[in-house]
Amino acid sequence: MEKPCDVLLPAASEKAINLGNVEKLNCKVVAECANGPTTFAAEEALIKKGVVVCPDLLVNGGGVTCSYFEWLKNIDHVSPGKLSKKYEEKQSMKLLQIMGYKPNSEMDLTGADEINIVYSGLEEIMSTATKENWEYATAKKLNFRDACLGNAITKVYDCYKMCGITI
Repeated sequence: MEKPCDVLLPAASEKAINLGNVEKLNCKVVAECANGPTTFAAEEALIKKGVVVCPDLLVNGGGVTCSYFEWLKNIDHVSPGKLSKKYEEKQSMKLLQIMGYKPNSEMDLTGADEINIVYSGLEEIMSTATKENWEYATAKKLNFRDACLGNAITKVYDCYKMCGITI
Protein backbone atom coordinates (compact mmCIF):
# COMPACT_ATOMS: atom_id res chain seq x y z
CA MET A 1 0.00 0.00 0.00
CA GLU A 2 2.96 2.32 0.45
CA LYS A 3 4.09 2.34 -3.20
CA PRO A 4 3.36 5.58 -5.11
CA CYS A 5 0.09 5.40 -7.04
CA ASP A 6 -2.76 7.59 -8.21
CA VAL A 7 -5.59 5.50 -6.77
CA LEU A 8 -5.32 3.12 -3.84
CA LEU A 9 -8.03 0.45 -3.62
CA PRO A 10 -8.08 -1.12 -0.15
CA ALA A 11 -10.26 -4.16 -0.78
CA ALA A 12 -9.40 -6.78 1.81
CA SER A 13 -10.12 -5.90 5.41
CA GLU A 14 -11.38 -3.34 7.87
CA LYS A 15 -9.03 -0.72 9.29
CA ALA A 16 -6.27 -1.51 6.76
CA ILE A 17 -5.52 2.21 6.61
CA ASN A 18 -4.88 3.51 10.11
CA LEU A 19 -2.68 5.90 12.07
CA GLY A 20 0.14 3.35 11.92
CA ASN A 21 0.49 3.52 8.14
CA VAL A 22 -1.43 6.56 6.85
CA GLU A 23 1.64 8.83 6.68
CA LYS A 24 3.45 6.28 4.48
CA LEU A 25 0.70 6.26 1.84
CA ASN A 26 1.57 8.03 -1.40
CA CYS A 27 -1.67 8.29 -3.40
CA LYS A 28 -4.08 10.94 -4.66
CA VAL A 29 -7.30 8.97 -4.11
CA VAL A 30 -8.40 6.18 -1.80
CA ALA A 31 -11.39 4.30 -3.21
CA GLU A 32 -12.64 2.08 -0.39
CA CYS A 33 -13.52 -1.30 -1.90
CA ALA A 34 -13.69 -3.14 1.43
CA ASN A 35 -16.11 -2.43 4.25
CA GLY A 36 -14.57 0.15 6.59
CA PRO A 37 -10.95 -0.08 5.42
CA THR A 38 -10.03 3.38 6.75
CA THR A 39 -10.20 4.43 10.37
CA PHE A 40 -11.72 7.80 11.22
CA ALA A 41 -8.38 9.24 12.34
CA ALA A 42 -6.62 7.95 9.20
CA GLU A 43 -9.29 9.50 6.98
CA GLU A 44 -8.81 12.87 8.69
CA ALA A 45 -5.06 12.59 8.06
CA LEU A 46 -5.63 11.70 4.41
CA ILE A 47 -7.97 14.65 3.90
CA LYS A 48 -5.37 16.99 5.48
CA LYS A 49 -2.84 15.64 2.95
CA GLY A 50 -5.29 16.48 0.13
CA VAL A 51 -6.18 12.86 -0.62
CA VAL A 52 -9.75 12.29 -1.81
CA VAL A 53 -11.36 9.41 0.07
CA CYS A 54 -14.20 7.77 -1.86
CA PRO A 55 -16.22 6.09 0.90
CA ASP A 56 -17.12 2.43 0.90
CA LEU A 57 -20.83 3.20 1.10
CA LEU A 58 -20.61 4.77 -2.38
CA VAL A 59 -17.90 2.62 -3.98
CA ASN A 60 -19.53 -0.64 -2.85
CA GLY A 61 -22.90 0.52 -4.19
CA GLY A 62 -22.28 -1.30 -7.48
CA GLY A 63 -22.62 -4.71 -5.85
CA VAL A 64 -25.81 -3.71 -4.10
CA THR A 65 -27.17 -2.27 -7.36
CA CYS A 66 -26.50 -5.52 -9.23
CA SER A 67 -28.20 -7.45 -6.43
CA TYR A 68 -31.20 -5.14 -6.88
CA PHE A 69 -31.26 -5.88 -10.63
CA GLU A 70 -31.18 -9.61 -9.87
CA TRP A 71 -34.01 -9.21 -7.35
CA LEU A 72 -36.12 -7.40 -9.94
CA LYS A 73 -35.41 -10.12 -12.47
CA ASN A 74 -36.43 -12.82 -9.99
CA ILE A 75 -39.67 -11.04 -9.07
CA ASP A 76 -40.77 -10.77 -12.69
CA HIS A 77 -39.24 -14.09 -13.79
CA VAL A 78 -38.20 -12.21 -16.94
CA SER A 79 -34.69 -11.24 -18.05
CA PRO A 80 -34.09 -7.49 -18.29
CA GLY A 81 -34.74 -6.24 -21.79
CA LYS A 82 -36.68 -9.30 -22.93
CA LEU A 83 -39.93 -7.34 -23.17
CA SER A 84 -38.43 -4.45 -25.13
CA LYS A 85 -35.77 -6.22 -27.25
CA LYS A 86 -37.90 -6.79 -30.39
CA TYR A 87 -39.39 -3.30 -30.18
CA GLU A 88 -35.90 -1.79 -30.08
CA GLU A 89 -34.83 -3.91 -33.07
CA LYS A 90 -37.85 -2.73 -35.09
CA GLN A 91 -37.20 0.90 -34.13
CA SER A 92 -33.59 0.58 -35.29
CA MET A 93 -34.80 -0.90 -38.60
CA LYS A 94 -37.27 1.97 -39.08
CA LEU A 95 -34.60 4.57 -38.32
CA LEU A 96 -32.23 3.04 -40.86
CA GLN A 97 -34.98 3.00 -43.49
CA ILE A 98 -35.84 6.66 -42.81
CA MET A 99 -32.16 7.51 -43.26
CA GLY A 100 -32.16 5.71 -46.62
CA TYR A 101 -30.22 2.61 -45.64
CA LYS A 102 -31.29 -0.82 -46.77
CA PRO A 103 -30.68 -3.47 -44.12
CA ASN A 104 -28.24 -6.24 -45.02
CA SER A 105 -26.85 -9.33 -43.34
CA GLU A 106 -23.83 -7.42 -41.94
CA MET A 107 -25.97 -5.02 -39.90
CA ASP A 108 -26.46 -6.15 -36.34
CA LEU A 109 -29.82 -4.85 -35.20
CA THR A 110 -30.35 -7.25 -32.33
CA GLY A 111 -31.27 -5.68 -29.01
CA ALA A 112 -28.89 -5.61 -26.07
CA ASP A 113 -28.00 -8.78 -24.20
CA GLU A 114 -28.87 -9.01 -20.51
CA ILE A 115 -25.27 -8.37 -19.44
CA ASN A 116 -25.11 -5.19 -21.54
CA ILE A 117 -28.35 -3.97 -19.98
CA VAL A 118 -26.95 -4.63 -16.49
CA TYR A 119 -23.69 -2.82 -17.31
CA SER A 120 -25.58 0.11 -18.81
CA GLY A 121 -27.93 0.39 -15.83
CA LEU A 122 -25.06 0.04 -13.38
CA GLU A 123 -23.03 2.73 -15.13
CA GLU A 124 -25.99 5.12 -15.12
CA ILE A 125 -26.82 4.58 -11.45
CA MET A 126 -23.23 4.71 -10.16
CA SER A 127 -22.12 7.71 -12.23
CA THR A 128 -25.27 9.61 -11.27
CA ALA A 129 -24.77 8.78 -7.58
CA THR A 130 -21.12 9.81 -7.68
CA LYS A 131 -21.88 13.10 -9.43
CA GLU A 132 -24.80 13.86 -7.11
CA ASN A 133 -22.79 13.17 -3.95
CA TRP A 134 -19.75 15.10 -5.20
CA GLU A 135 -21.96 18.11 -5.93
CA TYR A 136 -23.52 17.76 -2.47
CA ALA A 137 -20.03 17.68 -0.93
CA THR A 138 -18.98 20.77 -2.86
CA ALA A 139 -22.16 22.72 -2.11
CA LYS A 140 -22.11 21.88 1.61
CA LYS A 141 -18.30 22.05 1.95
CA LEU A 142 -18.15 18.48 3.28
CA ASN A 143 -15.72 15.63 2.77
CA PHE A 144 -16.97 12.92 0.45
CA ARG A 145 -18.04 10.46 3.19
CA ASP A 146 -19.99 13.08 5.16
CA ALA A 147 -21.64 14.22 1.94
CA CYS A 148 -22.73 10.68 1.07
CA LEU A 149 -24.16 10.18 4.55
CA GLY A 150 -25.82 13.61 4.66
CA ASN A 151 -27.33 13.18 1.20
CA ALA A 152 -28.67 9.73 2.09
CA ILE A 153 -30.20 10.96 5.35
CA THR A 154 -31.75 13.93 3.52
CA LYS A 155 -33.31 11.58 0.94
CA VAL A 156 -34.79 9.35 3.64
CA TYR A 157 -36.12 12.40 5.48
CA ASP A 158 -37.66 13.81 2.29
CA CYS A 159 -39.41 10.49 1.58
CA TYR A 160 -40.77 10.36 5.12
CA LYS A 161 -41.87 13.99 4.88
CA MET A 162 -43.64 13.34 1.58
CA CYS A 163 -45.50 10.44 3.20
CA GLY A 164 -46.47 12.59 6.20
CA ILE A 165 -44.43 10.56 8.67
CA THR A 166 -42.21 13.36 10.01
CA ILE A 167 -43.12 15.77 12.79
